[in-house]
Amino acid sequence: MRGDAPVVPVVRLSGVIGAVTPLRPGLSLAGVARTLERAFGTKNAKAVALVVNSPGGSPVQSRQIFLRIRQLATEKKLPVLVFVEDVAASGGYMIACAGDEIFVDPSSILGSIGVVGGSFGFEGLIKKIGVERRLYTAGEHKATLDPFLPENPEDVERLKAIQREIHQVFIALVKGARGSRLKGADDYLFTGEYWAGGRAVELGLVDALGDLRTTLRARFGDKVVTPVIAPASGPLAGLLGRRSAGAGALLGGASDLPEGLISALEARAVWARFGF
Repeated sequence: MRGDAPVVPVVRLSGVIGAVTPLRPGLSLAGVARTLERAFGTKNAKAVALVVNSPGGSPVQSRQIFLRIRQLATEKKLPVLVFVEDVAASGGYMIACAGDEIFVDPSSILGSIGVVGGSFGFEGLIKKIGVERRLYTAGEHKATLDPFLPENPEDVERLKAIQREIHQVFIALVKGARGSRLKGADDYLFTGEYWAGGRAVELGLVDALGDLRTTLRARFGDKVVTPVIAPASGPLAGLLGRRSAGAGALLGGASDLPEGLISALEARAVWARFGF
């Protein structure tokens, strides 16, 4: 890197948050912390650029990544510029809110500020095939929402109460990050709905349409250097939390294949909610 050129390190944050498939872990604080620290520690950096492409996932990991980005930005006194690719929805949008400014493509999908959870009901199926369910617990609510038992309305309401609590945490984070830039009413912005890039700009969920190269050159000049700060790879990757627990078994045999296939299908389903 030329000593006289402005430097803006780039970090890609892509994938389902918190979900783990056999060959590739989802986004988590443990997986991205070292990469973020390297980016914010880059010598002569003028800002840090984050490229976000995520349909969401774990609210805990989303918020922890958000907090770590803001902590580093404050410690290093560096602005954070976020560039959204296909999707920054749900937890992906939570992470995007760590940016001082958010830029999107007109066709990017933004929002989905809500909480979702799902399961299946197998009670009828096991009766049909002649299987008897035997479950032993200590604790009145230990078997809450067991998919092989009839659904209990009280259990459902208990789950919904937790979801509402998490939703309020999400709403508070967005309001704290975006502040007066938000242009919509709460009962419109925070219903879990999502929008394309142009509408997201109008609603103040993001700041402007723009891509990384054009925006950074306009902001820092044509000589700006944008090194991509990649996560660790190679033999030490497993020690740094970059390989999922099932990866070795899948590469060495087929014992984890059913679990891995289910994980991959679940990840695919999360992306599919937004047309990707």
